[in-house]
Amino acid sequence: MKRTFAAVAILAALGLALVPAACIKSKTSDELKAAMEILDVETKWVSKYYQAWPPLLTLVPVFSFKVKNVSDKPLTYINFNAVFITRGDKENLGDCYLAAIRGTPVPPAGTSETIVLKSNYGVEGKNLAQFQSNPAWKPVRVRVFAQSKGSPFVLLGEWDVSKTIGFKEPEPVGLGDKPGASVKK
Repeated sequence: MKRTFAAVAILAALGLALVPAACIKSKTSDELKAAMEILDVETKWVSKYYQAWPPLLTLVPVFSFKVKNVSDKPLTYINFNAVFITRGDKENLGDCYLAAIRGTPVPPAGTSETIVLKSNYGVEGKNLAQFQSNPAWKPVRVRVFAQSKGSPFVLLGEWDVSKTIGFKEPEPVGLGDKPGASVKK
């Protein structure tokens, strides 16, 4: 009798532990898209890799934004995927998947912190001047998708990536301001 009671109590406890997880309903794609407004969009190119000698510079496109919750429920567990596509190409230039909204939900009428989606691939050059004249540096569009708790991905929108470069090459190290200056040994 005691064994049966213990077994039933354990099974009941496990059943109660699983009920809340089973009751969590994922949002549909339409519900997820309707719950968010994209704000403060900024696009630019940033350094992925820089090397002074031999000169090498790789710049990648970046899409940053904030999410405003326009629904009456908190936004939690939102994943974003950005797909960067060079105009005229059928293949992606690069992409970025980010599990962005996690532990701290975005409350109704609240706005998230800035979310930054940085492409994993970009365009190479030797320096900024060579990069800006590189024929491979073509116009790029970004398609941004969102997903929540196992829902299908939903397209939030498409944006052109600006030709703004958020990188400055370091100043060359010189021997000093005076002509004929020498290095002390």
